[in-house]
Amino acid sequence: MEDQQIREVTQEAVDTAAHAVEESAKAVTQAVETAAENKEAVNAAAHAVEETAKAVGNAVETASENASAFRSKESMDDYKDAIDNSMRKIDVGDVVKGTVISVSEEEATVDLAHYAAGIVRRQDFSFNPKFSLLDDVRIGDEITAVVKRADDGHGNLLLSVKDAAQKLSWDILKDAMKEKKNISVKVTEAVKAGVLAYPEGLRAFIPVSKLSLSRVEDSELPSFVGKTMEVRVVTCDPEEKKLVLSAKDILREKADQERAAKISNVKPGLVTEGTVETLTDFGAFVDIGEGLSGLVHVSRISHERVKLPSDVLKVGDKVKVRVMQVKDGKISLSMKDVEDAQPVEKVEEEHVEYKSGGEVTTSLADLIKQAGF
Repeated sequence: MEDQQIREVTQEAVDTAAHAVEESAKAVTQAVETAAENKEAVNAAAHAVEETAKAVGNAVETASENASAFRSKESMDDYKDAIDNSMRKIDVGDVVKGTVISVSEEEATVDLAHYAAGIVRRQDFSFNPKFSLLDDVRIGDEITAVVKRADDGHGNLLLSVKDAAQKLSWDILKDAMKEKKNISVKVTEAVKAGVLAYPEGLRAFIPVSKLSLSRVEDSELPSFVGKTMEVRVVTCDPEEKKLVLSAKDILREKADQERAAKISNVKPGLVTEGTVETLTDFGAFVDIGEGLSGLVHVSRISHERVKLPSDVLKVGDKVKVRVMQVKDGKISLSMKDVEDAQPVEKVEEEHVEYKSGGEVTTSLADLIKQAGF
């Protein structure tokens, strides 16, 4: 009996264990199946990532190739421009610009971005006799020069900074002449019939007749040396190296402007005193001050008939004149109209004497009676 019970209990335990094992196996199987599914999903995702990475890599490679090709094309274009620039034709007389790359006591070498370098000798650099290449020129300086020779004997272009300065100066002064532009110059020397100045570094002549509005004697020319003057270019001929200036034109314009301003203050009817400065057959010019003069026509000198102004007037006479008209910058005067002018009589107040009959009254009848009406 006991054995039977033991067998039953044992069998029950085995069944229970078997069931547990079976359930565990199912769970394991499900877990394995789920893991397999997950693995496939993971593998699919990994494959997608791998394909995407390949596509990105291809795109990057393509972009890199395109950028490289673009840079290559850009570089080739630049290189082509540089080659074209270096091979450009430069002729004698051309104005060129460059950078100083070496300096010695006797010459400076200039990079012109050209297949040939430029050489500037010391004597072609400056008009200053004390000029020194080593002291006054530095590597890296930008210069403008004129080509003197296409080959200095060593395959270089021979340049002149002095000639360029002169060439540009002539152009500047030609433009100033065309535009009637005022320029400021300092007189450096008195010479026969005029003085010298150096606008833009070029020698210029100012004739004695162009120095002032009034006459200048040759003996007065040294007094102009050292003075700074406003002038205009009246002759500019680079081929003949002829440059002539004038201060007179500017002085005349300024005088005309000042006279116009003064004339604007002169009104018809003004009576003033003046000085006879010039006599002509048709009248007398009278200085009325402030640099202004007016004409007294012969018919306006006197009420009496005057054949010639010199018959009754002489230069230096003080006369009274009346301004008759101001027109187009000219002043018409009259002497006889001063005589016609009647002085304004002073109006005095009339006083009426009142006689008092005793009491003071303010009635209208009494006032009229007292006044004698």
